[in-house]
Amino acid sequence: MFSISRKITTLASATVLALSAALPLAAQDPGLSAGTPIAPTSNVGRAYTLETHGDWEVRCINAPEGQIDPCSLYQLLKDQDGTDVAEVALFHVGNDEVEAAATFTTPLETLLTAQLALFVDGENGRRYPFQFCNRVGCFVRAGLNTADIDLLKKGAEGMVGIVPLGRTDDPVRLTLSLSGFTAGYDKVVELHEAAQNGEGPSAPDEGEEAPAE
Repeated sequence: MFSISRKITTLASATVLALSAALPLAAQDPGLSAGTPIAPTSNVGRAYTLETHGDWEVRCINAPEGQIDPCSLYQLLKDQDGTDVAEVALFHVGNDEVEAAATFTTPLETLLTAQLALFVDGENGRRYPFQFCNRVGCFVRAGLNTADIDLLKKGAEGMVGIVPLGRTDDPVRLTLSLSGFTAGYDKVVELHEAAQNGEGPSAPDEGEEAPAE
């Protein structure tokens, strides 16, 4: 009996052979169309990378015309095997009680009652509850004060802990790199303060790489 992968390989080979046989006939058919590219009608809601600092990206979202693109500090979180598991986006708030807001997105198979743990250099641990889940994943919205941000700026490495469903005795530990955090966060603060004055970021041209520092 063929395995699934063997069946897929056989089907793919048959498809390539069929297409190869048809090419000489197709080349003689003047009715064939190469198609025309379809330009996107709007970039609203699309993310772009403004700058890169170490392991962090300064990401912004294309806002509707007349509005300023909101920006955050973003990192994809990996497990010990280097697999992409979760992500975090950090926004500047800058009021007396909350310096920044961090949104963590984890897989749908996360045990919500175990909450999300955040450590800096293996210490200063805090737990944060999940707010909701949707088709994308499950979300934690954490408020960080000035002392929390200072720890992240001074720390060598952070760690995010989540518990998968059915594996309560085997939590997943995700590396939160702090390389480039200070420069990246300072840029997000600068962009947020500029937005309050009506000044927005300039999105890089299509195909242009975001500057790295």
